[in-house]
Amino acid sequence: MRISFIGSGKVATHLAHAFAQQHQIVQILSRHLEHAEKLASQVGAQAINEYNRINPNTDLLVLAVSDQAISQVVQSIHTLLEHVLIVHTSGSTDLKVLSDFYPNAGVFYPLQTFSFESEINWTETPLFIEAIQEKSGRILNDLANSLSKRVYSYSSAQRLSLHLAAVFACNFSNYCYDMAKQIVDQQHVDFSLLYPLMLETAKKATQYNPMQVQTGPAARQDYNILKMHQNLLQKADRSDLKEIYQILSQAIIHRHHLES
Repeated sequence: MRISFIGSGKVATHLAHAFAQQHQIVQILSRHLEHAEKLASQVGAQAINEYNRINPNTDLLVLAVSDQAISQVVQSIHTLLEHVLIVHTSGSTDLKVLSDFYPNAGVFYPLQTFSFESEINWTETPLFIEAIQEKSGRILNDLANSLSKRVYSYSSAQRLSLHLAAVFACNFSNYCYDMAKQIVDQQHVDFSLLYPLMLETAKKATQYNPMQVQTGPAARQDYNILKMHQNLLQKADRSDLKEIYQILSQAIIHRHHLES
């Protein structure tokens, strides 16, 4: 398959490298030509920075751009292409954002966190596909199965719920790690001492119902410890962390009170 990308960021980089193992990467388009050139040189593609230079013989055009840019991009390119399958990679953007302008549209969404520093285990990464046309759906299904053993045909509404859940499971939890590091750094305590606890917590969350394995002073309703922690944050002049601590603790207390 001949595949091109609009975008040269983290998602585009990881997908282009993965696809290049079995397919031809034709073009990488980026507003900044030097960014396109960097990724294109890695996957044997042509670097471009203008929409009118998109090769119409491409089989699949992947829009790996920010959510807010998807609509603008498809409006800029839909008259330039006739038979190319165009997909976006967003978890939260409805397929209609593409299909309102272009009939041969789809979604290819990897449920994963991307960074330039870490490799992706594509075999275990869930891939979610959606397409307007049945033939396009089959093409995306075959492409997804060539990367992962976990491929799902989900609607835009289902994908949005996953994306919201992923923000809680990934982005918010990572910020909790950041807050934890801020707290121990203030007392010159080694953050790595928390690694076994963090790994065990994540492990249990994947093996059991997270609600059932919740621990800590809020779950126990140990108000003396809760007050002690909040006083400590207040003395450290971290009212921001104290507020988050209170909100999360109250939510845990409420959740377990309802289930008890």
